[in-house]
Amino acid sequence: MAEPQRILVVDDEDDILDLLRYNLEKEGFEVEQACDGVEAVHLASKQVPDLIILDVMMPRMDGLEACRRMREHPALKSTPIVMLTARSEENDHVEGLDVGADIYLTKPISIPVLISQVRASLRGSERTSATPDIVRIYGLTIDRTRYVVERDGLEDPLHLPRKEFELLRYLASNPGRVFSRQQLLDQVWGPDVYVVDRTVDVHVRKIREKVGEDMIETVKGVGYRFRA
Repeated sequence: MAEPQRILVVDDEDDILDLLRYNLEKEGFEVEQACDGVEAVHLASKQVPDLIILDVMMPRMDGLEACRRMREHPALKSTPIVMLTARSEENDHVEGLDVGADIYLTKPISIPVLISQVRASLRGSERTSATPDIVRIYGLTIDRTRYVVERDGLEDPLHLPRKEFELLRYLASNPGRVFSRQQLLDQVWGPDVYVVDRTVDVHVRKIREKVGEDMIETVKGVGYRFRA
């Protein structure tokens, strides 16, 4: 029998922690809890969970800083992080994606919707499994077997957060082909995950910062393509 998937739930409100624990355990997940970012980073680093649900506004260390520190930890680079917060402005959404969240959801949210987003996030890279394990193009080696990106001239490999890695790999596997933002969302995040178009823009910007501005081209009014 397979081990239950572990979810770390991080929130400073006990009633929310209790509600999420009850419903996630009812769905067969194993749940661990933290009440602030400091505790969350410590627990996640000690035993890597399968997914993290992270509030933003918390004492000691907020969720944005906690997410940033988790993404700096090699073992947590590819762990799905779902931000669940009352902060709903667009700039809050972008800031959450900037620090490494895969999905940004706002409270209040129905439990069935949250569970569906958790399951969709855990399915993760299965949606892009048709692309090759190793892609070599323009001095880049994108290696899914080790989850690293190597670039000619750089001694150390790049460890991209999960969605940045999957987006880069998908585009690089189809050089010259133009994809709309919605197509990229469907292929990399999945059609059953709720994210906005701006999510793609944020991830492309972060990828360009790491592998070079010239790799992914913007096709005005349409979307993106990896250079042919």
